[in-house]
Amino acid sequence: MSFYALVDSNVILDILTDDPNWAKWSMETLEYYGDRFELAINPIIYAELSTTFEKIEDLDEVLILFKRLSLPYEAGFLAGKAFLHYRKNHGDRKTPLPDFYIGAHAAIEGLPLITRDAGYQTYFPTVELVQPNKH
Repeated sequence: MSFYALVDSNVILDILTDDPNWAKWSMETLEYYGDRFELAINPIIYAELSTTFEKIEDLDEVLILFKRLSLPYEAGFLAGKAFLHYRKNHGDRKTPLPDFYIGAHAAIEGLPLITRDAGYQTYFPTVELVQPNKH
């Protein structure tokens, strides 16, 4: 069992933007899992969130309660393999998407992933996804 749960940027953004459809679910889910795991992000999630902030200090203040995990090299390898699978299935992107790195990180380290993106299951079937209507 993992001590960490990786939190996808969409869940954090739901709370920051007070999304009318998802903020309540995201907040309740982080509260529930925050009692059971240390909530964590990685550099890819950090980069995705950075686009909504003008200053790094403001972003760091928002993320103060999240553990910052390094992205393992093995996750980069797995992300590349998942991206090849995506391309073989006629995906049109030319470089690996951030979600491949996030999913691979969760897969390599056995972390549950709190997200609203069901697409992770396609490329990372071993990852325990925490999603709406699934917890």
